Amino acid sequence: MSSTPDILCIGSVLWDVIGRSASHMRQGSDVPGRIIRLPGGVAMNIAMTLTRFGLTPGLLSAVGQDPNGHELVDACERLGCITEYLYRSEDLPTDMYMAVEGANGLIAAIADAHSLEQSGARILSPLIDGPLGSAEAPWAGPVALDGNLTLGLLEEILRLPAFAAADLRIAPASPGKAERLTPFLRAGRGVLYVNLEEAGLLCMQNFDDSATAAAALVARGASRALVTNGGQPASDASAAGVISECPPEVLVTRVTGAGDTFMAAHIAAELRGVDRASALDEALAAAATYVSGDVTS
Repeated sequence: MSSTPDILCIGSVLWDVIGRSASHMRQGSDVPGRIIRLPGGVAMNIAMTLTRFGLTPGLLSAVGQDPNGHELVDACERLGCITEYLYRSEDLPTDMYMAVEGANGLIAAIADAHSLEQSGARILSPLIDGPLGSAEAPWAGPVALDGNLTLGLLEEILRLPAFAAADLRIAPASPGKAERLTPFLRAGRGVLYVNLEEAGLLCMQNFDDSATAAAALVARGASRALVTNGGQPASDASAAGVISECPPEVLVTRVTGAGDTFMAAHIAAELRGVDRASALDEALAAAATYVSGDVTS
């Protein structure tokens, strides 16, 4: 599959192994349910959603040349993603993510993204040395970054001339990696997509609502911040002010990937040129549809 990407998705592309049960669960629970394996990772989840909006994303990540890696690349291509820019290591295994979800939400998860972290800046070669860009002719389109990249690599991206013209859209992979977005606060670059807990970690305080959290991120240096809060209102803050929208009420059947769906839908809406309020509304509607299980993952 060879074409020019509409957007670059940089970060984790891996296999998600998700166990879901309709039962409430706690530590030590042993319940019936379903276990599925599907392409995942923050960058891949964003890319998959972008394809549903008619966009063609290019993936920049590390995928092994093991059987899991070959299967994953084939699956990504079938889903409409460009895989030719992936770093295909012969020595590193394909990364995986494992999660258990119950009726009471995410119970536990383990992200094995060691190959992505060890690959480092090698995944950026198509942007630095061509064919997607260079220091002299940097990529000028949108870029979705995820927090599975190391802090050092995220800081390097801010310094690299190859990213100087990019429309950066950044999200942490999890609350535990939220602080990796701190360099973007200091630099005033990019649009941050975080949930209420992640906003609190970045600002080193607790928030009761998304509007206060989004405004606080901008006050700390963010160029723009979108903060979600589950079924409560989400907010978009910038120097132009704060807007908030309520998500639709739906029956939640899954949670893994909801934030990535929100981010991708918001990017797609803005690439179509819709206004801030409409983009936020469309993103919340897409995330609600996703968590209700009304779209395939």
